[in-house]
Amino acid sequence: MRTVDPEQHARRRAQILAAAAVEFAEHGVAGASTASICRRAGIGSGTLFHYFATKRELVRALFAADLPGNQEARDAAVADPDPTAGLRRLVSHLAADLADPLAPGLTAVLVLQVNEDPELAELVGGDDAATRATLTTLLSRLAVAGHRLAFPPERAAGWIQTLIDASYLSVGENGFDAAAQTAELHAIVDWVAGTTTVAPPGRPPGPVVRTHRQRCDGARQKEITR
Repeated sequence: MRTVDPEQHARRRAQILAAAAVEFAEHGVAGASTASICRRAGIGSGTLFHYFATKRELVRALFAADLPGNQEARDAAVADPDPTAGLRRLVSHLAADLADPLAPGLTAVLVLQVNEDPELAELVGGDDAATRATLTTLLSRLAVAGHRLAFPPERAAGWIQTLIDASYLSVGENGFDAAAQTAELHAIVDWVAGTTTVAPPGRPPGPVVRTHRQRCDGARQKEITR
């Protein structure tokens, strides 16, 4: 009986997911070619289908791969004795992929696929719920410590998540600057959390101030037209 090397199996799986991420980001799920994924990963089609039977399964695995890191970030944020530092740590983690060149394409893929794949929607929804609970815990600690939150902790947590989601939905816009967006995001979170008395900076009018609904529609259209 052939034995499987767990480390080699994990490396090959990660190699396939990395190749799929590029293919999906460039062409969307519908336009992605399994043959191209195999070429990018340096494997045969038989190997690909041994790991993932369908493109939908690949998409789920791609986004599920982020979940352990998200949990580690939540645990580290809660474990920090300073809730201000814990909150900043978690927000930094959640915003880290804004600078990833694959972010525009993968964001569009996620927006479309969560509406078509209930299993993916459940994965993403569970992760979002865990993040909101952690944000609520940190914000509650800040309130107890005497910080004046802009909204009750759970509502403030929801707004922070909405701001992060909106940031990802704007990554493909002309002139998007990940570093500037992250800095402004931290400034707004500081204001919402009551860790600063300075109002968040304003932005000049333009495409970046589109509504959250418009951003979602734009991301869906980008994926559909690939």
